[in-house]
Amino acid sequence: MTNPRPSPLASRTFSMVGQTTHYHESGPADGPLMIFLHGWPSIALMWRAQMDAFAASGWHCIAPDLRGYGGSSAPAANDAYTIEAIVTDMTALHEHLGGAPAIWVGHDWGSVVVAELAAHAPARSRGVVLTSLAYQPNGHALRTVVPLVDRAIYPASTYPDGQWDYYRYYQTHFEPAVADLDADKEASLASIFRAGNPASVGQVAPHALVTRNGGRFGAAHRAPPTEPDTNLWPQADFGALAQSFQTHGFRPACAWYLNDDANMRYAHAAPDHGRLAQPVLFVNGDFDPICSITGNRQGDPMRAACAKLTVTSLPAGHWLPLECKAELIDVIRNWLESNDL
Repeated sequence: MTNPRPSPLASRTFSMVGQTTHYHESGPADGPLMIFLHGWPSIALMWRAQMDAFAASGWHCIAPDLRGYGGSSAPAANDAYTIEAIVTDMTALHEHLGGAPAIWVGHDWGSVVVAELAAHAPARSRGVVLTSLAYQPNGHALRTVVPLVDRAIYPASTYPDGQWDYYRYYQTHFEPAVADLDADKEASLASIFRAGNPASVGQVAPHALVTRNGGRFGAAHRAPPTEPDTNLWPQADFGALAQSFQTHGFRPACAWYLNDDANMRYAHAAPDHGRLAQPVLFVNGDFDPICSITGNRQGDPMRAACAKLTVTSLPAGHWLPLECKAELIDVIRNWLESNDL
């Protein structure tokens, strides 16, 4: 179903020394706070459906463009994109919004930020929702996720990094990786944002072949012509996404993959070994070729680190908040009610 006339969201900007954060806002200003954080390679508008629904229920909904994305600042230095730096941005934004304990909702790298913020500053969150990427209390890095690879699908001799080979490629071939994505930014985004395929379950993901193929798009070194999926993105929102990447390019977004050492040090500095005492909801995509925790050990560190964890799944690939808009809303609502949040 297409949505050619998206609902209005208020556009705001918050600035502090060295960083400006653009964010969207909806719902009553005196409602309980719910903050939505996107991941790679997205913008705040990915949460429109969820913001509309929870704003209509009286929640004060906020969705920022994270550092390097959309209307927010995009520093030139690759080491500006550590999780600690992003958490600092979000902490300042939270203070600007009044600082009341919030429900924090994340997707992909946004889930990393949400979980680390909850670990380092537990008073800022009443509850945590993670979608499409499990919490790694030792930091989200190749050294924490590769040991959890399902070796029945990815034998170490053939696929040393498993489905995370694309992550390794950023670290070993950063300039070519960015150049390939930037060659046709709109086509890159359209090719990335595709719905999950049930037939992919248990199969080797294309992401495991990036290094041997010489890049995400192989010898072509650019995305094939691809029409955006309007079932995922309303046309106007995809246009805003594409325009934001025309402005920044993919370099800032991809630089998030280059700071493993700093991210692990930051994770190790969290109180109580990063254990989360707040209620945590993890929503898994059944057809997610990278981050599904079904039938593998990827979710084990999260299970051990969360005192009040609820795990559920939806029939989606990696872009779960876009693929299962209404279903995710229902799952979050039910979790909020069951935890008196």
